[in-house]
Amino acid sequence: MINYIVRRLLLLPIVLIGLSLVIFLMMQFLTPTQRLTAFVSDPTKLRGESREALIEMYGLDDPLFVQYSRWLGNILRGNLGYSTTVSRPVTQAIAMYFPATLELVLYSAIPVILGGILMGSLAACRHNRLTDHVVRVLAITGWSLPTFVAGLLALAVFYGALDWFPPGRVSTWALPIIHDMTRFTGIYTIDTILNGEFGVLLDVLRHLVAPVATVSFVSWALILRITRSSMLETLRQDYITTARSKGLTERTVIRRHARRNALIPVITTSGLLMASMVGGEVVVETVFSYKGIGWWATEAARQFDFPAIIGFALFNAAMLVTVNLFVDILYVVADPRIRLS
Repeated sequence: MINYIVRRLLLLPIVLIGLSLVIFLMMQFLTPTQRLTAFVSDPTKLRGESREALIEMYGLDDPLFVQYSRWLGNILRGNLGYSTTVSRPVTQAIAMYFPATLELVLYSAIPVILGGILMGSLAACRHNRLTDHVVRVLAITGWSLPTFVAGLLALAVFYGALDWFPPGRVSTWALPIIHDMTRFTGIYTIDTILNGEFGVLLDVLRHLVAPVATVSFVSWALILRITRSSMLETLRQDYITTARSKGLTERTVIRRHARRNALIPVITTSGLLMASMVGGEVVVETVFSYKGIGWWATEAARQFDFPAIIGFALFNAAMLVTVNLFVDILYVVADPRIRLS
C-alpha cells in the first residue's frame, strides 16, 4: 500500500508541470500586454507608458523556456496576477470563492454517489423487473436533461411559483451577520454552527436545496448507469454462482462479493465527476447566482479577465490531478490485487 501511494505521489509533480506547460503554451496566443496581467498584482502599474517597461522587465519577449521558468516561479510563489472582475489578486479570489463551491459539492456528493450506487445495485439485482425499468427511466431522464434546463425548472417552480428555495448563497438580511462572524472555513453551514448563528444556518440550507437537487438529479444518473452495468456483469461471474451454491444468502452475496468487485469502474467515474464538480459547477452556480468559483470563472470570461481565466484553469488542473491520486488510493482499498501492479 505505502509503495503504491509513494509511486503515485512521485508522479504528481511531473503531471502538474506537464499541465502547466500546456496552459503556458496556450497563453502564447495572447499579446505580451495581455500576458503581462498574469504577472502584475497591482493594476495601477498597467496604466500609461509603464507597460512597455513592464514587458521588458518581465521578459515577455524572451525565449519561451525563459518565460516559462519565470512564469512557473511566479505560480509557485502564489502570484497568479490580478483579477479585474473582483478587484483582487487571483489567489485571493480563489480562496474567497472556492469554499462556496466545496460546500455545494459536499452536499451533492452524498445523493450523487451513494444514491447512484444503491439504486444501480437495486436495478441490477432486479434485472428486467418493474423496479429496474422505473430506475432506468429515471436515469435516462436525468442523463438526457441539460443542467441549465434542470436548474431553470427548479428555479421557476421552487422559487418563482412556490417561493421556497431562493437563488444566491444567503439572504440579504443575513449578510451583515455573516460578515461579522469569525471565518473558520468559509463554508457557511460549518461557520454558522461554530459561531452559534443557527437562524443563518437555516437560511443557508434553504438556499442550498435547489442547486444541490439540480446537481444531484443530473449527476446521479451517470453513477447509476455505471453501477448497474458493472453489477450485471459481476453477477454473471462464476464465483458468484459458487457463493450462491454454498448456501449464502442473496444479501451476503451482493454485499460481500458482487458489489465490492463492481465498484472499480464506479470509483473511476465518481472520481472524475467529483473533480469536475470541485473545479466549479459553472452552469448551476450561474443559474442560481451561487457565487462559487464557477460563477467567478464565468464572470471573468465575460470580462476577458485573462489572469482569472488562467488561474481557474490551473486550479482545475490541480484539482483533477489530486482527485485522480485519491481515486488511485481507493482502487487499492477496493481491490488489493492492484498493489502488485
